[in-house]
This record gives sequence, C-alpha cells and structure tokens, in this order.
Amino acid sequence: MKAYYIGLDIHRKTIAYCMKIQNGKIMDQGTIQATRQGLSGWLKTLPEPRIIAMEATIFTSWIYDFLKPHALEMQVAHPQMLKAITESKKKNDQKDAQTIADLLRCNLLPQCHMIERETRDLRRVLRYRNMLVRECVRMNNKMAGILMETGTPYNKTKLRTKKYVHEVLGSVDYIPESARELLLLSKAGYDWFQKAQKRLVSALRSNSRISQRVERLMTIPGVGEITALTWVLEMDDPHRFSSVKKAVSYCGLCSAQIESAGKQRRNPISKKRNKHLQTILIEAAKIAPLWNPELAEVYAREAAKGNRNQATIAVARKIVAFMLAVDKREGNFEIPGEKQAA
Repeated sequence: MKAYYIGLDIHRKTIAYCMKIQNGKIMDQGTIQATRQGLSGWLKTLPEPRIIAMEATIFTSWIYDFLKPHALEMQVAHPQMLKAITESKKKNDQKDAQTIADLLRCNLLPQCHMIERETRDLRRVLRYRNMLVRECVRMNNKMAGILMETGTPYNKTKLRTKKYVHEVLGSVDYIPESARELLLLSKAGYDWFQKAQKRLVSALRSNSRISQRVERLMTIPGVGEITALTWVLEMDDPHRFSSVKKAVSYCGLCSAQIESAGKQRRNPISKKRNKHLQTILIEAAKIAPLWNPELAEVYAREAAKGNRNQATIAVARKIVAFMLAVDKREGNFEIPGEKQAA
C-alpha cells in the first residue's frame, strides 16, 4: 500500500512540513500556521493514507490530538534521541521536517510514549498542584524571613497554622507597618495556595479513571496519596516497562553508564529522566522507612556503607519495584511472609 510520510517541525506560530513517499521523493513541503484553522485547511490538500510524525515539544499534545483522527498512524519522536537534527551541520525548519520524514519512512524514528488525552489532562492538574505546593513553601519562607529581619521570635512549627501570624502581630508592637502588611499578604497567599492544592488532590483522588490504581498502590506501606497519584499519571501503562531496571531508569534513579574499550565508568545520577517522578520518589524514600520495615532494612544496609544519599536512592528503587509489581499484577500489596503463610 502506497503511503505518504509527513514530518512536522512545530513552533509556536508556524509548522514546517515535508511529505515524502517510500523511495524518498519529496511530494510537497512548506509552512502552515500553527492553528486549528490552518491545520484543517492543510489536511484538505493532503492525499491519503498519511503517516505523520513530529518531535515532542510543549505544543505537540494538541496538534497530536487534532491530527490523529485524520492519519493512518501518528508518531511522536523523543527530542533527546533525535541526534540527526540536534547535531546537524545545516539546520533549519525545512531540513528538520525532511529529517523527521526520512526517519519515519525508514522506520528509524525514536518514538516516545504518548499518553491518552484524558490521562494527560489529569497529569496537568497534578503538575499544577505541585507548583502550588512550591508556592506555599515560598510564602512560608517569606513569612519566616520577614520575622527574622524584624527581630521577632517565632515558632517554626506553628507558622503555618491559621491564627499564629495574627497572634505574633498582636503580641509585639515593634514590627513596622510595612512588614505587618507583607506578613498578612504572605499568610493569605499561603492559605489560598494550600486550599487550592488540597482541592485539586481531592478531585484527582476521586476520579474514576485512576482511583482503583491509586488505592492499590497505597496498600504498600510507605506509599502515600501523592506518590501513588504521581506514579499513575506519569507512568501511565506499567506494562510498557519490561523490567524493574527500565522503570528505575525512567524515574532517574540510576547513573549513566559509559563503556569503551572494555572499561566502564558511572556518571552521577542521570538527568535523562522523568523529573516529576524522580522528585516525588526521592522525597517519599526519605520517610517511607518509618512505615515499612523492609525499606528500613534496605536503608540501614546501604547507609552502613557510609553514604546516606545512596541509601535514600536505594530505598526509592525498592519503592519502584514494589509499585511496578502491584500495578502490573493489579492486586493489593502482600508482604512476602503473609503470602507464604496463606
């Protein structure tokens, strides 16, 4: 069957395209507006069947969703693996589109996993919630900073409570009026961000699309609500990882390996990872041993070697192994001893 291979180089305002057939002949190329109206008009001029590919960018999602019903196949290329484009001597939009079309027709395009639209919508909400939490921390730190600047003693653990800032302001009279206003403004911001993030988490937790998976993952001792939500929405289908090692690598919990002439060396922890999963898993690994004896044993064994950071990463890897097993099996977590007794 004759097919038309189309490579897209996407930018905020324009999209460069190149259409080729199997033998590499260019059938059409040009530039269109990066709007739904522009894409609709362009699709009417294209022959069928179409196989379309593009590089993963911030603009990819909506274009992918818009074009998918009109293509025989849609593929999204991993940007870090497109060395043919990033290391090219001559680089422009049309050349990039041609290169993507060539890789597509030769079946050499390094694809990345494209999550379904509904899951992407939920993931966007979770990432926004994480931004709100960071803003909460900034507001809390700003309140502490203002109190220290004015020489006002305060209780760090009570600073986040509702009435404490007002109690402090009412108990002293030497805080300048400008500092008082900034303190109240920071406190109001902190309370708003906190309420908003809790509301978003509650909506995500009750979503029927993911609620059962989240509940199963939370049966693992030491895995909380945010860790489970992040795993579900960032990993998507757990079966796309054939082994724990690949899942650990995706989460950024291993170092890059360089081997040449029979010699191997390891670099620091890899930056080619899902940064959202990496952050949440490392944070979870710091407190999970308090709730999970098996994770506590892993931490103690690795910490005895003298590096507590490596011990935390080892715990995070073990959490990945637990979560991947539970997610693939689609059953609650079982402690090995209890399973044997049963």
